Amino acid sequence: MEKVNVLIIGAGVIGLAIAAKISQLFDDVLLVDKNVSFGEETSSRNSEVIHAGIYYPKNSLKAKLCVRGKKMLYQYCHERHIPVNKIGKLLVAQGAEEEAFLKKIQISARSNGVDDLTWIDQETLKHLEPKLQATAALHSPSTGIIDSHAYMQSLLAQAEQDNAMFVAQTKMVNASPTKDGFKVILECQGELLTIKCKYLINCAGLHSESVAHTIEGLKKSYIPKLHWCRGHYFSYQGKSPFKQLIYPVPRDNGLGIHASLDMGGQLKFGPDTQYIEQLDYDFPEKLKEKFIKQVSEYFPTLTPDKLQPAYAGIRPKLQAADGPFKDFVIQTSEIHQLKGLINLFGIDSPGLTSSLAIAEYVAEKLKVD
Repeated sequence: MEKVNVLIIGAGVIGLAIAAKISQLFDDVLLVDKNVSFGEETSSRNSEVIHAGIYYPKNSLKAKLCVRGKKMLYQYCHERHIPVNKIGKLLVAQGAEEEAFLKKIQISARSNGVDDLTWIDQETLKHLEPKLQATAALHSPSTGIIDSHAYMQSLLAQAEQDNAMFVAQTKMVNASPTKDGFKVILECQGELLTIKCKYLINCAGLHSESVAHTIEGLKKSYIPKLHWCRGHYFSYQGKSPFKQLIYPVPRDNGLGIHASLDMGGQLKFGPDTQYIEQLDYDFPEKLKEKFIKQVSEYFPTLTPDKLQPAYAGIRPKLQAADGPFKDFVIQTSEIHQLKGLINLFGIDSPGLTSSLAIAEYVAEKLKVD
């Protein structure tokens, strides 16, 4: 029977970051993913934004790990020549009510350690972004964009340099605790393999709940319900009217349909929020009307014909459609009593930004366990 020190389930950006960090501390790290390559789900279907840490409640994991992760991520990209651009973001208000909301956001962001937000009035906005319609805005200079695929490739290369192994097209069937870890059955391209590991890390993203249900001895009360939330993106043909990211005030259990740029300067709008029961990446035709209506609030000269369906992504949310804020859940034996097991649930936004800080956090927990 094969033996490894650490088995990581899920090779999205979180699994890759954990593998890169853990392989510096442990020999025999194995990272598996059920897809044909790494990062094929949530990690490759998002806005590719490095978030500042503005919105999250004080002392939440999302707040702490986003602010810490942002600093680590910029440094990592600089050191490894990964395409990144601290392009900045405008969080815009339409009228007095939304301006009051922005004032509250500025105060709460400061309590999270985000102290670089500046208030911009309407006249200054017209000079900065002539095509933008808003009565005021908060400017976040530390928000940026990243080539997420290049970042994930770098994490995998780092892990493999430290002798970690990545195996694709491999899913976990079940795991049972032993006196010194876990016995895990994997299915690899139709073949069943049994492997022993000392540490088992479930960071399967959209599938973290179902993976957790295959771990014997893990009480069902410790497995939270995941909600799949699909978001769609439209690309905008032609030259971007904006020099930076434009975000409306958050709505519909998301950050609103925002304008973002990729590293090539391509403008896109999205995501919206659509809770779904089945994993599919459908792009309903009627969505365009919704996007035109919401985007026109801050971009009134939008040319509808330039909007083209681009892609859809699905986020693993713990927050229900009409539910309150839900934090990241990073569960260790302190909670579930299974030594050597770490479950990560609900790692939606700002997961990409927080990835290196999450990996650091998990590594610290493993040292204790």
